[in-house]
Amino acid sequence: MPEFRVVVSDPKAGSAPIARVKVVGKEEIEVSKEELEKRKIPAARINPSLAEKLGLKETRMLTLRILGGEGKKTNLTFRVVEDSSVPENEVWVSSELLIEKMDAEEAEAEAFRSKAWTVVVSDPAASSLVGLRIGEEFDGGIVGLPGLRLEIRGGSDNSGFPMRPDVHGGVKKRVLISGPPGFHPREKGERRRKMVRGNTITADIVQVNAKIVYEEKQHT
Repeated sequence: MPEFRVVVSDPKAGSAPIARVKVVGKEEIEVSKEELEKRKIPAARINPSLAEKLGLKETRMLTLRILGGEGKKTNLTFRVVEDSSVPENEVWVSSELLIEKMDAEEAEAEAFRSKAWTVVVSDPAASSLVGLRIGEEFDGGIVGLPGLRLEIRGGSDNSGFPMRPDVHGGVKKRVLISGPPGFHPREKGERRRKMVRGNTITADIVQVNAKIVYEEKQHT
């Protein structure tokens, strides 16, 4: 049975604002087995005003850059649950998760719209990706983003060989290439023969790279 790590990127996240917040661990926010296995993104409760300020209404995905001792920073990604009882300058997360990651029940952090995150997808959802090609789209509900579409941008197999859009099918072969993915030339015009994967997802692929597709607004 196929299983994929789907790396989702949000092209709108780069221009989103950043807010300084206090992260508070709450025992009543539980972490499921699926969340520990990265099959589901853990929840964070935030005030609706903060969600609006950070532009989270489309993806509802939040990254906390938690500030630790000696200047150490740890990025954690959460799916947003709006809760008006949460103070606007706070984010509530699982105390179990916060203690595991930061060895603390409270922490200071920078909060912003997630630029990229990873979800592990197993059957039956994983099988729906088999046969799709780079450039094709699929339902975001597979990775917890209902109502959104995602475009396949690439991927790699368990040996790290990348998928290439110009190699057709689900093959694995050596091809002469002059640039990425699979080869980064050091000199202009340099070409090398490298092992790569074709542009079609098969059960041999372990990572699928995808980006959210937003409909362009029509101007009248």
